[in-house]
Amino acid sequence: MALMPTPTRRRARATTALLALLAATGALAAPGPARADSAPEDPETRQTVTYHGYRIEAPAHWRVVDLADTPRACPRLDTPTIYLGEPAAETDCPAKVVGRTAGLVIEPITTRSAARTTPATARTPRGRATAPTAPSSNGTIQVAVEDAGVLVTAAHTPHTESLVRTVLTSAELTPAARRTELPRTAQPPTTLAAAAPQPGTYLGKGFDACTAPSTAAMNAWQTSSPYSAVGVYISGSFRGCAQPNLTASWVTTQTNNGWHLIPIDVGRQAPCTSYSLKMSTDPATAKSQGVTAAAAAVTAAANLGIPAGSALYSDIEAYNSTTACKAAVLSYLSGWSARLHASGYLSGFYSSAASGIRDAASEYDNSAYTRVDHIFYAWWNGAADTNTGSYVPSTHWSGHQRIHQYAGEVTESYGGYSINIDRDYLDVATGSTPPPPTCTTVNLDFTAYTTLQSGATGSRVTAAQCLLKAAGYDPGTPDGVFGPATTTATRAFQTSKGLTADGVIGPRTWTALLARGTTPTLQNGSTGEAVTRLQRALTAALGRTVAIDGVFGSGTTQAVRDYQSTRALTTDGIVGPATWSALQSGR
Repeated sequence: MALMPTPTRRRARATTALLALLAATGALAAPGPARADSAPEDPETRQTVTYHGYRIEAPAHWRVVDLADTPRACPRLDTPTIYLGEPAAETDCPAKVVGRTAGLVIEPITTRSAARTTPATARTPRGRATAPTAPSSNGTIQVAVEDAGVLVTAAHTPHTESLVRTVLTSAELTPAARRTELPRTAQPPTTLAAAAPQPGTYLGKGFDACTAPSTAAMNAWQTSSPYSAVGVYISGSFRGCAQPNLTASWVTTQTNNGWHLIPIDVGRQAPCTSYSLKMSTDPATAKSQGVTAAAAAVTAAANLGIPAGSALYSDIEAYNSTTACKAAVLSYLSGWSARLHASGYLSGFYSSAASGIRDAASEYDNSAYTRVDHIFYAWWNGAADTNTGSYVPSTHWSGHQRIHQYAGEVTESYGGYSINIDRDYLDVATGSTPPPPTCTTVNLDFTAYTTLQSGATGSRVTAAQCLLKAAGYDPGTPDGVFGPATTTATRAFQTSKGLTADGVIGPRTWTALLARGTTPTLQNGSTGEAVTRLQRALTAALGRTVAIDGVFGSGTTQAVRDYQSTRALTTDGIVGPATWSALQSGR
């Protein structure tokens, strides 16, 4: 997380300490440069890695850590690494690792690992080690290779996704492979939920750690420590640690036991930093990037059972502010806040008190920016309070809307469990739910577009109502309730497209609604709003998750080809007039 407002560079110290630890335990040889952007094409620069009958080709400079030999190794993602085996419940992680390059965790399919799957998890066909289409969600591609009995979780950034997919597509089964199916009886996330919106109402101490502690550690700390709140990294493609313990079941257990959660997203960083993943210097683009990040955070929160009404915190590390950098950060946060509000969540912002928080406070009353609801600030002055000194006026965010990270990188032990943490002090309260969404900010991005009909409720109904309104068929106020007016509007739209006018929004009606708009020629490398519409429409038409990120990459290309081949269109992966026409007519 963000540095305290001093020149100290704590990240370097943490990295040095971990490398020393792993070297001492034999977990790694002397590492080379932390690069992850060279494709494993030349046999001289690649290595073969095999685990449980699953074999891949990876760049030779990637580390390989066998967790059977070093079970407490921290599954960190800031250096290209392949972890073999199931990460331990207790790991030796520094408090914070910000940033990632690329990495894989290849572990057996078990009840524990299956709990970390999501609706975006791909499954390989019989006899195969690769999935034809594996979507990326929150900078992660997850594939269940059932014929080898392994779950492969691949982390990447936008810059390294192509390389990671190249590694995944090199996968083969060996004679040692033994089939283990992903359990189909695991309790779905929708049946598990936090006890209430998070962090809820709480005054007191908390902590945050790079990876969510085990339930055993949480129980021990609940009994013996002064803490009752914990920061957890739920989303973002710049998170530095894997999260082997963080599941919907974990969230339910901890909140039922009285813990307050601080859900954190680590995504794009300020453009005036040296981080590899930065927001745009163009305010409009930065705002759009904030919207995209918030949509992914909402999906992650929902998968973990963290309900609407919770505050989700965007982690933007310390930066040396300039006028342009400040405008980018506040524009990003505007998009972040507006998108969270559209889904009923509160927006939080974590940064250094001396940079991001001070910048946000200086524009507190500027209506050009959508103000965040909560601040979470790093000021390592050792004071367990929510005083902001000269960084933020006492009148700003004064209604139980503050978290102070007052100390960092300390190791504490309670009940036999030691964790390296940052110390926090919270004064928060459950706020009022943001106003109902308008069609300007409503969420249209879903991993599945389920069939809707009279009596249905929820965010997908709101999305459908807004799409109908935009098409000129008014269902009334977008209230998330599928009533008579929505049925009438749906029938009228279906008639206009030559679809069965039954008033039910199924795959064909969804596809036509989502694809509506301009029809530019799109292909690999295209970006923008039209690509986003395409990805939504393909998700509805194909009945499977296509990553909705506005970037026409390899996954979208494959989805286009699959759509074209099943609709008797030229299968070239290019979206031209014929493909648009088919989508917009609901084929």
